[in-house]
Amino acid sequence: MTGPDPAVAAVRLAVRRGLTDAGPAPVLVACSGGADSLALLAATVFERRRDARPVIGVTVDHGLQEGSTGHAERVVVQMAALGATETMTIRVRVDAPGLGPEAAAREARYAALSEAAQRSGAATVLLGHTLDDQAETVLLGLTRGSGGRSIAGMRSGFSEDDVLFLRPLLGVTRAQTEAACAAEGIEFWRDPHNEDDRYTRSRLRRRVLPVLEEELGPGVASALARTAGLLQADLAALDDIALLTLDAVRTADGGLDCTTLEVHYPAVFTRVLRRAAVEAGSPPSELFEVHVGALVDLMHGMPRTGHGPSPSGGGAVIQLPGHVTASLEDWVMRFRPTVAR
Repeated sequence: MTGPDPAVAAVRLAVRRGLTDAGPAPVLVACSGGADSLALLAATVFERRRDARPVIGVTVDHGLQEGSTGHAERVVVQMAALGATETMTIRVRVDAPGLGPEAAAREARYAALSEAAQRSGAATVLLGHTLDDQAETVLLGLTRGSGGRSIAGMRSGFSEDDVLFLRPLLGVTRAQTEAACAAEGIEFWRDPHNEDDRYTRSRLRRRVLPVLEEELGPGVASALARTAGLLQADLAALDDIALLTLDAVRTADGGLDCTTLEVHYPAVFTRVLRRAAVEAGSPPSELFEVHVGALVDLMHGMPRTGHGPSPSGGGAVIQLPGHVTASLEDWVMRFRPTVAR
């Protein structure tokens, strides 16, 4: 008796490993109708048949493309045909002032998936990002010059609103998910945005990576993804140290004691400043090195904007993405919502 197609086996193995700690609760699979998410859903249904645990297929309609409602309906039918225990479609409104269109869509999508998981009793949401997506993310991070955090790419797992999001296919290539769909007779949708060179990621996927593979040899995408994995353990340790430091420098009113903070290593105090800004409402995906650098200057009493050096540690402000304002007064940095004028 022969086993499954190698690509199908690779996807199933990745999902099996990802579900190791998922527990008995239902698992929600985000499905766009593309090869990556359909292969993920099919593998999850197969792996969950062993213990008859529910698999919920969810497609998110961002309403950004003509005919998106009809497409979502087709994906729902397809998810049911693949054996999902339950299916649903969620229509979201992509409207996040201060964010770019891709970041706004991502924020809306994750918020909707988190809410759907909580309503359905699912503790885990599976996302279909692949090794190729990881390689593209690393390259985009390199072009931004925003340090190890961007080069480390996407995390294999993260929690949001008490829901665990997992990316079990980060070690599986896009070619493998497409081959898995072909082997199982699954027709998949090709997002026209992925072929549209107006989008940076599309140009990177269609133009840049092929040139790198041609000029540097095969395996560039795998090497980039491997680099991301190696960095993540180091960054996790630094993030833990930064979290402890943030608690230590908090003032009674929630500000940051900059005289205490600035004695730490830059790798620590930059993370503290960034985390404080994110907690105040600045979107992580829009908070770049230039913003963190401005916060560092503010911490030292030398803001890049405003009235120049402030030896007394007061009077300076920095505007951050997400309509957040950082200010320094008596060497205490505080974050507040930006007041419209």
